[in-house]
Amino acid sequence: MEDRELLIKIRQPETRNYGFNMLVRTYQQRVYTHVRKMVIDHDDADDITQEIFIKIHKHIDGFREDAQLFTWIYRIATNECLTFLQKKKRRFFLPIGDLAGELSAKLDANPGLSGDEIQLKLQKALLQLPDKQRLVFNMKYFEDLTYEQIADITKTSVGALKASYHYAVKKIEELIII
Repeated sequence: MEDRELLIKIRQPETRNYGFNMLVRTYQQRVYTHVRKMVIDHDDADDITQEIFIKIHKHIDGFREDAQLFTWIYRIATNECLTFLQKKKRRFFLPIGDLAGELSAKLDANPGLSGDEIQLKLQKALLQLPDKQRLVFNMKYFEDLTYEQIADITKTSVGALKASYHYAVKKIEELIII
C-alpha cells in the first residue's frame, strides 16, 4: 500500500485502525533494523520500536506531508535511539567508551547476530564512533539512503553529513586494520 493510501485510511475514522496496522506492517521491520543497529540489544530495540509506533500513532494527525512518510518515521526512530543512548549513559554514569564496551559485549554474547570475523570487527568499530556519526554511517552504508534523505531525517546539512560519513569511514578503517 502506498504512503498516500495509508494516510487516507488513517485519517478516516472508520478505517483508522486498519490503516495504522498497515503502516506498522509496512515499516516495522525497517524501523526495527534501524534501531537495532544503534542499540544492539534485541530487547531494547524491540521496546524502542514499540515506543516509536506509539509516538507515530499519537502524532500521525500532525504529519503535514511536507516530507515523505518514511522520512518522518525515521526521524522519530532516530530521535528515540539517540534519546535512549543518552539516557543509558546518564543512568549508569557511563563514559562513551564504557557504553561502547557494554554494547560490544552484547555483540559477542548474542548468538542472533551472526557473521564472520570481519563483520564482527566492523560492528565493534562502529560502536567506537560517536552516536550521531554511527547513525549517519548506518543510514548511508547499510540502508543505502541518499545524503538528501539523511539530511531530511536528521535535519543536518548535506555537507555536514558527507563530512561525518567521511570521518566515520576513516575511523572505521583505522580500527579494523589494527
